[in-house]
Amino acid sequence: MNKKNLIIGTGVLGAYLSSNLLKNDEKVIVTSRTKKKNYKNFRFLKIQKKIKFEKLNIKNKNEIEKIINKHNPSKIFYFAGQSSLTKSQKLKEETHTSHFTGTLNFLNILKKNKLKCKFFKANSGYIFEPNKGKIDLNCKFSNNKNEYIQAQQRTFKLINKYRKFKINVFNLVFLQIESPLRSNDFFIKKVCLSAKHKKKIVVGNINTYRDYSWITEIIKGIIITSKLESDNFIISAGKKISGRKILDIAYKLNKLDFKKYFKVNNKYFRKNEKKNFNWIK
Repeated sequence: MNKKNLIIGTGVLGAYLSSNLLKNDEKVIVTSRTKKKNYKNFRFLKIQKKIKFEKLNIKNKNEIEKIINKHNPSKIFYFAGQSSLTKSQKLKEETHTSHFTGTLNFLNILKKNKLKCKFFKANSGYIFEPNKGKIDLNCKFSNNKNEYIQAQQRTFKLINKYRKFKINVFNLVFLQIESPLRSNDFFIKKVCLSAKHKKKIVVGNINTYRDYSWITEIIKGIIITSKLESDNFIISAGKKISGRKILDIAYKLNKLDFKKYFKVNNKYFRKNEKKNFNWIK
């Protein structure tokens, strides 16, 4: 049985998925735009030496076809793409290319060669407009003009279109995924570090709710989903928590009253931010 997995991108999601697959004695090939000597996410998980790394330009169809023919993977996980909502406004072309164009190139090759391998595209819950504060796959698309959201919406539609060609394609929809590899300026990690060191923190709107998932639980969801038939899936915790509650818990664990340690700055507020934003279970 072919247990080769091709993972596009060297981000946190791909690194943790690689770790899980290796534990199940599956082979993992990971592609990157450049051939580095040190992939920090994989090094952190102590799996760098167990991975086969390949350089790949997702804009080059010939390179994509060669790497698929070379490794003949049973599953392809497209976890690449510019992922910052803020940066996407300045990097519009890169954002569009890294999500939509790269995905399109892979799908055209799978279609042309009539390949049966499964193809998974990571997507964002922000592409949807919440209905009464909740999201499911029946929600309408958000009218947010942010380039990251627009690119992901186009890609979501693209996956659905190519499923009609009998290709095994999946939309995997995520929102907030937390891990030890998060940079220190992300909310939960920022709060935890500030509470641990008894420091004050500047935050945005703490009355909004989010669905925060832990990376290892998300990976379990991906593995389960990878055994199913081609479809769209939301993988999340299914529970909401407010920024205020996170502050309260983090500082309370350090025997502190968070109300004495935080300050709100409007510059961290997001435009048109909904008070409630949660997944439907």
